[in-house]
Amino acid sequence: MTRIARFACSNAADADAAQCSCCGYDDPMFAPEAFARRDLFKRAGGLAGAAVLATPLMAQAQTPQLAQAQAPAREIVQIAGNVYRFRNNFHFSVFAVTPAGVIATDPINADAATWLKNELRTRFNQSVRYLVYSHDHPDHINGGEVFADTATVVAHERARDKIRDERRRTAPVNIAFSEALTLELGGTVAELEYVGRNHSDNSLVVRFPAARTLFAVDFIPVESVAFRDLHEGYVEEWFDSLKRVEAMDFDLLAPGHGPMGTKAHVRQFREYLETIRDGVLAGLRAGRSLDEIRPSIDLQKYANWAGYAQMRDLNIDGMHRYYTLFSRRSG
Repeated sequence: MTRIARFACSNAADADAAQCSCCGYDDPMFAPEAFARRDLFKRAGGLAGAAVLATPLMAQAQTPQLAQAQAPAREIVQIAGNVYRFRNNFHFSVFAVTPAGVIATDPINADAATWLKNELRTRFNQSVRYLVYSHDHPDHINGGEVFADTATVVAHERARDKIRDERRRTAPVNIAFSEALTLELGGTVAELEYVGRNHSDNSLVVRFPAARTLFAVDFIPVESVAFRDLHEGYVEEWFDSLKRVEAMDFDLLAPGHGPMGTKAHVRQFREYLETIRDGVLAGLRAGRSLDEIRPSIDLQKYANWAGYAQMRDLNIDGMHRYYTLFSRRSG
């Protein structure tokens, strides 16, 4: 299959090497994701009043076949206190700057990590001392080797195992944990916690208590529907995972894609998934087909969320598939 970069990848080689289907291919198979990710990209950014420290970088030169392609859009936005958000196109990570160095999260890819490393040195005269992987998915944690000269890499133990066993293109994990871990650097505390299976079986959240900010990737979007058909998601446990995050003490939510949010957005997304779940289960109990269930679920209150038009039905399909299989296993 020939794939042509459209949105995230700046050249064809990057697109061919990408190990994800987030966006960027002129292929009908990926059309819903591409348009939804573009929608998220347009809406992405910090909370009102946040200080933008860098403007997107535009391409200086392009190969003929990619003349209209742009270089990755990158910027650093201050969230609160010494905690900042780094954007590379559709992907985001966060970091905290301390007198003793930087606590960073997902490197995203080698080029993005190299850019960030240079910015940290230029703007803050600091290097990364801790690098935290949110989960094992390559589109977030590739490129960790860029920081390996100064950083200790931290992740959940299941992420460590997958990164090692599948020989991911990133730095290996140095410190792994099962439930929770607290990092302290230069007077700044970062609390890492595993909240159960959701989008993956090894996702963790990073909470910066002083900044009242929580970083969570791929399982708590802000005013956006779930991605595609909940592929590889642990649906029933996802609800419990969200409730655990709701019980935490924070104000600001920094997701791995899309705009910043608040703690209230965790509840909103849970309620969205619960509405789909309840509608699917009601339909199954009534003996309805999937084609009958889709229009029966009222999600109109979420119609302005990113990706709604493209992925509403895919979300329902994924929930239907999960509970159909679950019922068969249980019976």
